[in-house]
Amino acid sequence: MLFHSSIRKELSRSFGATLVVLITIVMTMMLIRTLGLAARGAVNPSEVFLVMTYTVLGYMPTILSLSLFVSIVGTLSRMYRDSEMVIWFSSGRGLANFAPPLFRFAWPILLLIAVFALVGWPWANSQTQGMRDQYQRRSDIERVSPGEFRESAGRLRVFFIDKDAPDSATASNVFISSLERNLQIITSAQSGRIEDIGEARYLMLSNGQRLERPLTPGELKISEFRSYGAKVGGDLDTSNGAAPVRAKTTLTLLREPSVANRGELAWRIGMVLAAINFVVLALTVSSANPRVGRSGNLLFALCAFVLYYNLLNLGQNWVGMGRYGMGGFMLALHGGALALGLAWLAKRHFNWSWRLFAVRRRSPESSST
Repeated sequence: MLFHSSIRKELSRSFGATLVVLITIVMTMMLIRTLGLAARGAVNPSEVFLVMTYTVLGYMPTILSLSLFVSIVGTLSRMYRDSEMVIWFSSGRGLANFAPPLFRFAWPILLLIAVFALVGWPWANSQTQGMRDQYQRRSDIERVSPGEFRESAGRLRVFFIDKDAPDSATASNVFISSLERNLQIITSAQSGRIEDIGEARYLMLSNGQRLERPLTPGELKISEFRSYGAKVGGDLDTSNGAAPVRAKTTLTLLREPSVANRGELAWRIGMVLAAINFVVLALTVSSANPRVGRSGNLLFALCAFVLYYNLLNLGQNWVGMGRYGMGGFMLALHGGALALGLAWLAKRHFNWSWRLFAVRRRSPESSST
């Protein structure tokens, strides 16, 4: 059918262009953010591109929803400006008749949003969190650059090494200054290596000297050793319960209905429901007003999107803190948005006007006179 095919073709072109632009913008922003994290030592500099990719994949539900919303608003507004909507209306097509072709075009995108929100979002966050934890658990020797004094992860030790070994687990000419039990301990050794003993990681020093000096005036203690071990870094594995809420799978959230899990689950399901409502809202807010220019209607639509998205994030915090129930919040936000969109669509489809109510209100007065 010409009516359906023409709309879907133009929507496809608009959606593809919008998606490319938004992904480019988000990737640029995430690249700058990830480089800042790498500069602060939060992520591995060699994994910047990988962390950025996982982060963009996590934001795909929002990107797809915004692309779908903007493409529908832009396409229908263009049809209003070029008087194509007048032709369709004069041929017996109302505004509500645009809903079937819009949803036929949008259902694969809505399905993809559901997959990314329920599966892709926790997977991407778990991968990113895993890389960060692994980088933070690296040994103190791996944090040190050869020829530079560096603090350890806990800021209780200062290291200086000559790392001329081929791997990152060994070093030579090790110097360590630490504070332990109200003592300043200075340790030097000819070489050192990293060994995993049980679930902990130790720095094994060879052929060195150890000096202990109390922070208060007291006697010095000097000892020499052939082999000396000190625990460095963190444990090799972490508890499963320490995983952040956003990194938990949707099935885990359903099995463990805690307050924080319900807040995260409300956000994931809410992203799918919000994408459906965006199709209805995009149909209702699409119009053309020559007095405000071509971008006026699009700016209004973007403000509506930002408001809806912020309410979704705010509701996640409210549900996560136990202030509101998950079902009540989702019914109020998504059900209210759907009811508002359908009422607005019915008003524009049947061309209802407030003048009808005004005439009915004034009619008894006119009859009495």
